[in-house]
Amino acid sequence: MAIDDCVVETSYGPVRGTGNGDTKTWKGVRYAAPPLRDLRFRAPEPPQRWTQVADAVSFGPACPQPVIPNMPLDLGAPQREDCLWLNIWAPAGTEPGDGKPVMVWLHGGAYTLGSGSQPLYDGQRLAAGGDVVVVTVNYRLGALGFLDLSTFSTSRRFDSNVGLRDVLAALCWVRDNIGGFGGAPGNVTLFGESAGAGLVTTLLAVPAAAGLFGRAIAQSSPATSVYARDRARRVAVRVLDKLGIGASEVERLVDVPTAAMIAASKEVFDEVPVRNPGTAAFVPIVDGDLLDDYPVKVAQEGRSQPVPLIIGTNKHEAALFRLMRSPLMPITPHAITSMFTQIAAEQPDLQLPTEEQIGLAYSRVRRKARPLSIATDVGFRMPSVWLADGHRRAAPVYLYRFDYSTPLLKLLLVNAAHATELPYVWGNLGGPHDPTLRLGGVRTAKAVSSRLRTRWVNFARHGNPTGPAGEPDWPPYDDADRACLIINKTDTVARDLDGHIRAAWGGQVVGFR
Repeated sequence: MAIDDCVVETSYGPVRGTGNGDTKTWKGVRYAAPPLRDLRFRAPEPPQRWTQVADAVSFGPACPQPVIPNMPLDLGAPQREDCLWLNIWAPAGTEPGDGKPVMVWLHGGAYTLGSGSQPLYDGQRLAAGGDVVVVTVNYRLGALGFLDLSTFSTSRRFDSNVGLRDVLAALCWVRDNIGGFGGAPGNVTLFGESAGAGLVTTLLAVPAAAGLFGRAIAQSSPATSVYARDRARRVAVRVLDKLGIGASEVERLVDVPTAAMIAASKEVFDEVPVRNPGTAAFVPIVDGDLLDDYPVKVAQEGRSQPVPLIIGTNKHEAALFRLMRSPLMPITPHAITSMFTQIAAEQPDLQLPTEEQIGLAYSRVRRKARPLSIATDVGFRMPSVWLADGHRRAAPVYLYRFDYSTPLLKLLLVNAAHATELPYVWGNLGGPHDPTLRLGGVRTAKAVSSRLRTRWVNFARHGNPTGPAGEPDWPPYDDADRACLIINKTDTVARDLDGHIRAAWGGQVVGFR
């Protein structure tokens, strides 16, 4: 492939990618100015223009983040605060103006971990196999992206939700530039998993996101993990305390070394879910500026962005947190009880399910396994169902549950746990970052992946998640039958799959305010 074939002029200057016969790739394309010094804790600014062709052949740095011993990640890049980069894959032969569907990926990681350069998210197979343009995005994480300092009295301006604002800046860059890479700026699907899916469902409630994406896919969204400013301020005070900085000296945070900032945020990240089961330290907040209300509430009032949505969860979400011994989810009876006590104290008008209702809803679940099932439903399944119930008033919604697990995952008693669908979405099965096929199941896994990618790509192309020929139709989620696609060795459609847990939880949004 000629070198000039991979040179694209962007709004800020030309970039040169590479080609391998299957795809053209541009890695480490700057979409915003380095968020350093005065721009730390500030909304992203446009980058300075450049005139020489910039090589886009290696990933840009990932946002600095703590090391979590039980959750090792290969970020695919070094870590620096100059982290606002994105990456693009386009099918070989794609030319500017081809107008191919665009899929923009937001990685997960509890709003504290991960990057768009993780090997798991290599977009070659998805782009080439689906004839789409794939974009992965870095955004600021942890305290650097989700520490709210906007309520502190200071002469320096601090912006709220800067990690969320990073994603908006990236989407604006895609709108303005993706045509040069062969993508259609008017046909963008935003998709993500875990915290990335939480950003997707949050952006459905952000007016400033209107027109930046036309479809959305939320895989295991913690949709109710969006907090009020008072809770965010308490987290900020904890971080300040760790750094020995008083509330009246908050301007000093601009000069705190990166390593010290990450160390302090790691301590708070670990402490918050222990003290307050079911909560995370760093999440989007209702700031009254970018986001004026809770996303699930916005959806239930029919006010979310009117874009078609795929939303769903994995059958055994909480099992990953048990395997990793992570405190992020309440997975013991004591933690579950503590979480319910705190919810009742903070939301006294909320009608929480009784022990009898819980017993009926989970009567088919072994008593020892009930805390895991409850954690899965409170953390992921019910937020997704609540959001689906509301969003379908604004646009078509397609609900799914991913049930497939390999022999190794069954042996580990993990089954279809949190994040286990990721290699299937990307088609990157069995590599060093995916050990799940070491006990076999390759043929079935590849078939599951092929079906799933076909549905995701068809949804991105024309808004209907049709499968390969002969596969069942996936009807929209509605009052009549509440259709849900179950993704397993074969695809099946269930009617009102969540009826038993909806009966227990009702329409009450169990989250933290």
